Amino acid sequence: MEEKAEEICQAAMAGDLSTITSFIEAGYDVSYFDADGLTPLMHAAKHGHTEVVRKLLEAGAPWNALSPSSLSAGDFAMDNGHQDAFDLLLNTGVQAELILGTIARKEKDNGCSNECYLDDRVSFSEDKLMDTDSKAVMMAWEKPLMEAHAKAICSGGGHVLNIGFGMGLVDTAIQQYSPVSHTIIEAHPEVYDRMLRNGWGEKENVKILFGRWQDVLPQLDSYDGIFFDTYGEYYEDMREFHQHLPKLLKPGGIYSFFNGLCGDNAFFHVVYCNLVSLELENLGYTTQLIPLPVRHCLAEDVWKGVRQKYWQLDTYYLPVCQYTDDSDSV
Repeated sequence: MEEKAEEICQAAMAGDLSTITSFIEAGYDVSYFDADGLTPLMHAAKHGHTEVVRKLLEAGAPWNALSPSSLSAGDFAMDNGHQDAFDLLLNTGVQAELILGTIARKEKDNGCSNECYLDDRVSFSEDKLMDTDSKAVMMAWEKPLMEAHAKAICSGGGHVLNIGFGMGLVDTAIQQYSPVSHTIIEAHPEVYDRMLRNGWGEKENVKILFGRWQDVLPQLDSYDGIFFDTYGEYYEDMREFHQHLPKLLKPGGIYSFFNGLCGDNAFFHVVYCNLVSLELENLGYTTQLIPLPVRHCLAEDVWKGVRQKYWQLDTYYLPVCQYTDDSDSV
C-alpha cells in the first residue's frame, strides 16, 4: 500500500486529475506522507494544480497537515504564487475552523489554561515578562506594535479600555493620548501588585479593575476605544469577548486586539485573520488589517531564554475594527 501511496503523491505533483480520481476511488490514502514528508495535497498546492487540490480536499485530505519544516499545503501555494490554489485552501481552512475550531482546540490541549497562569508565578526583566515554564507573556519587541494599537484605539479620544496590562506597553502608549478615562483590567496578582508599586493606581484618569475580564464585566461601561490582549486564553475566549462588544464599544468607537493568532505559521495566520474578520462582520463590525513589518524587531537574541517563539512571521497585521452602520471607515 505504501507504493500505491507514493503513486498518488507523484500523480498530485504532475497534476494528473484523472489518475488522482481513480486512486481516490480505489481507496488510496490521501493523507499519506511521502519520503520527503509531503502529502499529495502539499504536492498539488506547491505546483498550482488547483483542481487536484479540490479533488483531494473533497476526499478528506487534511488541509492543516504540516511538513517536517512546518509548512502546510496553503504555505506551499502561497510561497509559490499559486493564487487559485491558495484561495481554495484558505476558504477550506476558514470553513473548517468555523465549524470545528481544530487549531484552537489543539493549542488549548497543548497549553496552560488561564486559571493555571493566574495561579503561577511570573518573572519580570527589562525586556520580557515570563511564566515559570520560560514562556513569554509579553516582550519588549512588541513596543512598536503596542504604540500602533494605542494610536488606533485612541484616535477618537474619550474613554479607553485595555484588557491585559502585562508589561504596560500599550497602557504607557495610551497615556500619551490623555484619554478622558483609561480603564485597565489585569488578572494576575503579581502583575497587579507591580502596577500599583509603579504608580498606576495614582494616575488621575486611570481606573484599575483586578480580575479576569469575564468576572469584571458587570463593572464596565461603554468605551470609545478597546484593546484586548490576554495571556493563557485561546481563540474561543476572544470570540466570547467579541459577543460583548455591542454593549462595550460606543458607536464609531475603535476595537483592536493583539493579533498573535497562529504567529508561527504564515498560512494558519491568514486563516485566522480571515476567520476573526468574518466573525466580527457577523456582529456588524468591519475589520481593516494594517500590515506592519516586524522582521527588524526580531533578531535571534531577542528570544534568548524564551522556551517558545510565539511570533515567527515578517509582517504583523494590526486589526482596526469599527461598527459598520455608525462609523466611517478608517
